Amino acid sequence: MAITLKSAAEIEGMRLAGRLASEVLDMLTPHVKPGVTTKELDRLAHDHMVNVQGGIPATLGYQPPGYPAYPASMCTSLNEVVCHGIPDDRPLKNGDIVNIDVTVIKDGWHGDNSRMFVVGEGSIAARRLCQITFDAMWKGIVKVKPGARLGDIGHAIQTFAETAGFTVVREFCGHGVGKRFHEEPQVLHYGRPGTLEELVPGMIFTIEPMINAGKRDIKEDRKGNRPYDGWTIVTRDRSLSAQWEHTVLVTETGYEVLTVSDGSPPPPAFAPLGYGSVLVPAACRAPSLVTS
Repeated sequence: MAITLKSAAEIEGMRLAGRLASEVLDMLTPHVKPGVTTKELDRLAHDHMVNVQGGIPATLGYQPPGYPAYPASMCTSLNEVVCHGIPDDRPLKNGDIVNIDVTVIKDGWHGDNSRMFVVGEGSIAARRLCQITFDAMWKGIVKVKPGARLGDIGHAIQTFAETAGFTVVREFCGHGVGKRFHEEPQVLHYGRPGTLEELVPGMIFTIEPMINAGKRDIKEDRKGNRPYDGWTIVTRDRSLSAQWEHTVLVTETGYEVLTVSDGSPPPPAFAPLGYGSVLVPAACRAPSLVTS
């Protein structure tokens, strides 16, 4: 399948969908605290997407080949869960870390993003993993410009994460996004610079590194008495895993992050000052970790 380049009008549709997806995370932020269940967070997100934004939760009922239909309106990946965690009735505990991944469909366009949340206080090690993963995502984003290669993005992320003592999950990657939830190209979070597809204006894709505190190996979650749900992926050594995700447009001169809103964590100091529709004052460039 060929890479689809978006027109100016289509980019406007993607900007709206991206902003709405980010605003769902803004809305959820004060609710992510000890004692709340991820199922309750999913209920809040579903109501906001459908009844406030007039959108559609892309994950609800989503069923790619070989998978059961996904049963929730977002993904909640807790602690050792790498990705695709399904919201359930277990309450969040002080010190947990959780990735919340939201995709909103608005007027047929998909806005796809995720953030890490530290529940309560959190350990120094957990906070560092979340922060390094955030910075790793941005190390990839700042490589986006016409003439660059997808391998430049993956190399920047891998080098940064591994230098910090962490590992990069290789079985899952970023992806093109637009009218379809998953389009070409695949965006690896590891690799060699100067390789893979050349970036051209109008390309839109996600950058969403999954970074492990331990080894990079993963497996299906079949722990304990819970039956495998067909979706949840965990670290093989049960170490913590973190992920951040933005949807990014290749512009004529560089990049634009489309999944931004008033509550978006500001980019790190090494990233250009302006991104998306938000201009972040230098004084606001504090550590970007979301806590509750």
